[in-house]
Amino acid sequence: QVQLVESGGGLVQPGGSLRLSCAASARTFITQAVGWFRQAPGKEREFITSVSRSGGSTYYADSVKGRFTISRDNAKKTVYLQMNRLKSEDTAVYYCAATWLTAASARARADYDSWGQGTQVTVSS
Repeated sequence: QVQLVESGGGLVQPGGSLRLSCAASARTFITQAVGWFRQAPGKEREFITSVSRSGGSTYYADSVKGRFTISRDNAKKTVYLQMNRLKSEDTAVYYCAATWLTAASARARADYDSWGQGTQVTVSS
């Protein structure tokens, strides 16, 4: 399994932006699709977006479509999540994860086999 480390979380006001990063330890990372999930207190961990191995295909949950953008830089073994127009309901711990499945098909938590430790995002005035 590849080790993943998220960073970039923090406190932001509603309407603001944050960019999260997910850095991988192994070169095999570039052969895997990557997803971002989030988990709010008392709720299940939910899929929000994924990106294909090449970065050419991306997929989004309806709740973040048009506001969040996933991208990857395979030379840096890093995936990014740009979050714009943040809302209070975006408050959660955000996790990146890697999968051997395709980005198009990997939507469930069980589809991913490597996970980061998570980074807290709090949207509040």
